[in-house]
Amino acid sequence: MKIVIRGFPGRFFVTGTDTDVGKTLVCAALMTGMKAFYWKPVQSGCVDGTDTKWIQDVTGFPDSMFVPETYRLDLPLSPHAAADHDGVTIDMSEFHLPDISSDSSLIVEGAGGVMVPLNGDFLMKDLIKQLDVPVLVVARSTLGTINHTLLTLSALRAESIPVIGVVLNGEKNPVNRAAIEHYGRVRVVAEIEPIPLIDHAALLDVFAGFSMETS
Repeated sequence: MKIVIRGFPGRFFVTGTDTDVGKTLVCAALMTGMKAFYWKPVQSGCVDGTDTKWIQDVTGFPDSMFVPETYRLDLPLSPHAAADHDGVTIDMSEFHLPDISSDSSLIVEGAGGVMVPLNGDFLMKDLIKQLDVPVLVVARSTLGTINHTLLTLSALRAESIPVIGVVLNGEKNPVNRAAIEHYGRVRVVAEIEPIPLIDHAALLDVFAGFSMETS
């Protein structure tokens, strides 16, 4: 199945309302269902492993499906701080969408949320705008998610960045979902409940639960 979002043939950016909200799980599910390429432009915390490696382990896809990170940083810190520790400066001119065939799908995963600093001048939302692809927002389903999600949506819309929808991770919470859709003027396109074992089959099940425009 190919997902086409507002004229973008399956190319979009996955961001989160915070760290550890499940962005990488969402990317793995989308990659599995769409047979998409995956790219994480900035990876911090490489001393503890990378999101690319984790997704490759759970999907079983070959190296050719994974685009190398533009920046690989050692410590699990905000990119600007991790880069400072490594003695490098993140240069926005180094980021370009990977040169893959026009009919291929691409999942781009951010680091943290949209207001995470990349360097002294630019934030993650600036990278999203530069890449010119729509965004899928990943959020928790639990208490606090309404505020975090609405703030994230507001920051993206202030930059005129198209938003595909929101994915909620965790036990289903109908009240929070309804509030996000109403006040955020957005669709919740998937709700992912806790998964006992994450493997290829489980990721396909997660993907099947997504409600997005497809062709």
